[in-house]
Amino acid sequence: MSFDKYILVTGGAGFIGSHLVRKFVNNYKNYFIINIDNLTYASNIESISDLEGKPNYKFIKGDIADKSLIKKIFNQFAIDSIIHLAAESHVDNSIENPLIFVQTNILGTINLLEEARLKWSNSKSSHLFYGISTDEVFGSLNKNGKFSESSPYLPKSPYSASKASADHFIRAYGNTYNIPYIISNCSNNFGPNQHVEKLIPLTINNILNRKKIPIYGDGQAVRDWIFVLDHVDAIDIIFHQGKIGETYNVGANTEKNNLNLVKEICLLVDKKKNTSNSEDLIQFVADRPGHDMRYAIDSTKIMNQLKWFPKTNFEKGLNITIDWYLEKFS
Repeated sequence: MSFDKYILVTGGAGFIGSHLVRKFVNNYKNYFIINIDNLTYASNIESISDLEGKPNYKFIKGDIADKSLIKKIFNQFAIDSIIHLAAESHVDNSIENPLIFVQTNILGTINLLEEARLKWSNSKSSHLFYGISTDEVFGSLNKNGKFSESSPYLPKSPYSASKASADHFIRAYGNTYNIPYIISNCSNNFGPNQHVEKLIPLTINNILNRKKIPIYGDGQAVRDWIFVLDHVDAIDIIFHQGKIGETYNVGANTEKNNLNLVKEICLLVDKKKNTSNSEDLIQFVADRPGHDMRYAIDSTKIMNQLKWFPKTNFEKGLNITIDWYLEKFS
């Protein structure tokens, strides 16, 4: 059976990756999707178990930092596109152990770029290295303004520094070796199948277990939220219609400070579970070192040029997310 494209998706058992892989496998039968994931604590292979046995899908357990494995995959499959999501992503963990973030986020990215350089240099086929990045590479905003594609990189944590480095290497390989690339920087994702260490599922889980809900500092740090399936739609559109060498910011223009978000979740869970006073579980804890106070993404470019728009407003997405976790945790 022949396919029009052989796409290597890294991190395809993770939160965003699992939703993306499912969409591509089910919607693009003419694409063969190779999903590599190291199945670390934040991955969930069960979330994509329904894809096993599909004729256009192959899962490989492995580490993108393993250079010999990446070479083997490129030798086994005629990879013409890479959608690179694999990353260590929890800021707190990066503060505790930054070297793991260097290993996966920087060296892993370079391994992929190197193999693409070697395999694609004499090929006449069309190729794409698509790096999925974060708004955290831009640092922190004051009360006004938003991050645009031309905002300077000012990472403040080992995590954001590792992602910034990966972005720089992708651009460097594009400029030096003519690797066709696109980068997108997205705001905070939420939705079903996110690991419980993240703020929204952690809050839901702690409410159900009547455990304290930790909030850093005074809870006034602001994040710009986007429902995960809207991000997946943006990745899809950028992959197919994005311009080589360009960067696209992806966000849903939904800013929430952490305290108000947690209170909103408390009220919704109390209503759905017929509980009460979950706000009393909120506990302020010492602020994270180097904590960025505000993120906000300007998505004008992707909206104007590629006609992508978020479809799920925050309230709807939050209800979907809470209902999913209530079923999972019950």
